[in-house]
Amino acid sequence: MKRKHQRLILVSVGFLALCGAAALVLLSFEENLVFFYSPTDLINNKEITSSQRIRIGGLVENGSVKKTLGGSHMLFTVTDLTNKVIVRFDGILPDLFREGQGVLAEGNYRNGRFFASEVLAKHDETYMPKEVADAIKKSGKWKGVKKVIPKKPRGNGMIK
Repeated sequence: MKRKHQRLILVSVGFLALCGAAALVLLSFEENLVFFYSPTDLINNKEITSSQRIRIGGLVENGSVKKTLGGSHMLFTVTDLTNKVIVRFDGILPDLFREGQGVLAEGNYRNGRFFASEVLAKHDETYMPKEVADAIKKSGKWKGVKKVIPKKPRGNGMIK
């Protein structure tokens, strides 16, 4: 076999190995991919399986937070002001978790209920996760805060 053919085979094998590695990486990403849904999207989407990990976001409905009898589960309702989904969470909720505030929960959806393994709450008075704000805007019931833009000082800032 000529040296030219050996080089061609070596380059071809290297290219195939690189393609195989890229395919494995992409398959790994697909398995760990978590999609975001608003309550309306979640209720309307019939393709979600009970084993699929997803995120749901919205506002915690006022008066919906309840502890179960044994005290090990928390139940609350997440709404996008159009539809509601009941969320069950086993564990301690974040300190900033409150009714009427934005929340993201990650877990599984089965039998019309969302079973959360992780709950994330907002971190200050003005923050709302982008996905949650977009879902509420999409529902047409957004009552966001207007941003106040400070006036620029006149002149060049030099003291005369």
